[in-house]
Amino acid sequence: MKKIALSALFVAALFTAPAMAQQPAAKKTTPGTAKAAGTAYQIQPQLSTLGWVGKKVTGEHNGTIQFKEGNVLVRGNQLVGGTFVVDMNSLKVVDLTDADSNGKLLGHLKADDFFGTEKNPTATLKITNITPIKGAAADANNATITGDLTIKGITKPITFPAKVGVKNGLAAATGVATIDRTKYDIKYGSKSFFEGIGDKAIYDEFTLSFNVIAKKGNGVAAN
Repeated sequence: MKKIALSALFVAALFTAPAMAQQPAAKKTTPGTAKAAGTAYQIQPQLSTLGWVGKKVTGEHNGTIQFKEGNVLVRGNQLVGGTFVVDMNSLKVVDLTDADSNGKLLGHLKADDFFGTEKNPTATLKITNITPIKGAAADANNATITGDLTIKGITKPITFPAKVGVKNGLAAATGVATIDRTKYDIKYGSKSFFEGIGDKAIYDEFTLSFNVIAKKGNGVAAN
């Protein structure tokens, strides 16, 4: 709880600063053009959070995963790119308090018919474009992020809204991404592939809620 509260304070400080709200919007990168360099801000795993929610016909489960490493790229005062690496073996189930039930679900999620964490210990998101949302309210998502998400060695494009900001050597991004697990060969319990499973069905889409804090580094990297 202390970790979540501390990261929330960082995000609040970044997103409520008047200096940020008045900065010009970043220009959208056109595919095929030269990509501008950006200053690397290193992700702070101890301050960043990543939560998941998976739903089924009869209910839902939720938990957490930890960032392993990564960076966001900043040009001026705008986020222009980045790469995030997630430690899939840090996967936890939060909602089940019974140790036996928790262990069974966690073991299943780490097994090959779900995330196969032994063979695929990390998942990666590489940002390919960040487009400002014009006229976004101060407390709303202000950017659309597009990137390449790799899970179980399979890479697919993904797009999701987020609230991003940069100030005083810190960068933050928060939001919710919706992911279709079947695109990454995670088909267990999916009605899209198995008929007649009734109330045992697990929905194809799950969500990841992220709260990323990054600190300015010394290097310059290409976007």
